[in-house]
Amino acid sequence: MVSLSDIQAAGRRIEAHIIRTPLIYSPVLSRRTGARIYLKLETLQRAGSFKVRGASNKVLLHLDACRAHGVIAASAGNHAQGVAVAAQGAGVKATIVMPVWASIAKQEATRAYGAEVILSGQTLEEAVADAHARSRDGRLFIHPYDDAEVIAGQGTVALEILHELPETDIIVVPVGGGGLIAGIATAARAIQPGITIIGAQAAACPSAVTALHAGGVVPVTAEKTIADGIRVAQTGLLAFPIIRDEVVQIVTATEEEIGDAILLLLERKHVIAEGAGAVPLAALMNGSCTFAPGSTIVLVISGGNVDSALLFRIIRQSMVRQGRIWRFSVILDDQPGALARLLAVTSRQGGNILHIDHEEGASGVPVQMIKVSLELETRGWEHLSNIREALLVAGYQIPEKKGQPYSQPMVL
Repeated sequence: MVSLSDIQAAGRRIEAHIIRTPLIYSPVLSRRTGARIYLKLETLQRAGSFKVRGASNKVLLHLDACRAHGVIAASAGNHAQGVAVAAQGAGVKATIVMPVWASIAKQEATRAYGAEVILSGQTLEEAVADAHARSRDGRLFIHPYDDAEVIAGQGTVALEILHELPETDIIVVPVGGGGLIAGIATAARAIQPGITIIGAQAAACPSAVTALHAGGVVPVTAEKTIADGIRVAQTGLLAFPIIRDEVVQIVTATEEEIGDAILLLLERKHVIAEGAGAVPLAALMNGSCTFAPGSTIVLVISGGNVDSALLFRIIRQSMVRQGRIWRFSVILDDQPGALARLLAVTSRQGGNILHIDHEEGASGVPVQMIKVSLELETRGWEHLSNIREALLVAGYQIPEKKGQPYSQPMVL
């Protein structure tokens, strides 16, 4: 098992190899929730996530063996980069096995830190098994979460939180394999026994929730999720007893809630968080976390390694759900001034035109008419409704979309 002294020793050991990440207060989130909300920004950690903590502790504890044979690990992204950075800093060779679906950006980032990347396995568990088999040649295998020395390194997050904010009542932590929350819970509960630790998972892969209900570690079906960093089908064997004994509750968030949390962090705090990093905020905002008014709550924003293309789609989808992007089509007479009159109506209402598609010869449209599709940016559902009402009054026919009024759903 991992102890507070193990975590404190890890903190001293890795101090020169990591960044002491900031803990920032959020007035906006505090007003919305009635609590005092702080964000622990592991997005600003080396390699963009907390993973370098555990990896550095493991490498430094076995430095002679690592120098002789190198290290090997398996990861879908953040652990890969954390191990690569830890190995690079120690001057040892690193090999990373990544599942075949790992993003190209994370593959290239891992290579940029000097590691060899091997693509193998349809799941993270298959990639881990492959890496473990390859470690028989003497390379040190660094498990992404089910390793006491890795867990001790991750627990240093709690040391920093409680040193800077000793009055913390609750820490909300993303949960994949469970290494991060196991380390944080061990340290935090030893230092401050009355503190509450809450885990947050993607509803698409509720491995820890299922394990708690079952009374033991069981595999779940890992559905696709934008929180790919915590898409782990089975909770770690070392982490589970700590979660069972020290964590008050494990809550979940949907894909839509996670996407909205990513946008909220970006717009209100200028923080770029990956899906896994935004899950604590998503779970807090959906009402799943239990807390007393005025509580001091720290959300561990565990990483910021999100692909640019995916981030763009997440933002657009969230803005559509919030009524801040509206796509609609109208049929106009094909004559001079028709489009200008349509645009004038939207302009008077303050709608910002993002895109116009002027389609001649559209199926089902009379030859003397044209189909025009507009994409507008609005301030939200009330503003959108005002624009739509003005268009209807002006004589334009705009159908509603079943299940999501006035908007065109977007799919990741």
